[in-house]
Amino acid sequence: MTENDISYAIRGAAFKEHSALGPGLLESAYEPTLAYELKKSDYDVKCQLGLPMVFEDIKLDVGYRIDMIINNMVIIEIKSVDLLKDVHHKQLLTYLKLSGIKLGLLINFNVPSLKEGIVRIVNNL
Repeated sequence: MTENDISYAIRGAAFKEHSALGPGLLESAYEPTLAYELKKSDYDVKCQLGLPMVFEDIKLDVGYRIDMIINNMVIIEIKSVDLLKDVHHKQLLTYLKLSGIKLGLLINFNVPSLKEGIVRIVNNL
């Protein structure tokens, strides 16, 4: 299974969730329901995974938490905001770089149409 296959499944689960719940809820409501949908399809889902930062020879646990990692191949960063800002994109890209993972999805559930709320970010390693 490739990152693209996983990304397709994530988007499908997110569209299903957004159709059922709609916009306007907190991020903490969307994360467990998305995780549930993906686990039903036998994906390995890790939520709120700590991500250390390595600088030179030291490993620092500085409190970074990835919302979700699917099959150790795709990071999902969940938002429920009026507008995605540049800092949200940079946050996900930083998580991708620190983890060595290639693909991430930034999903903002606070939009009328979820098609407008999904951003795909690639780490060019």
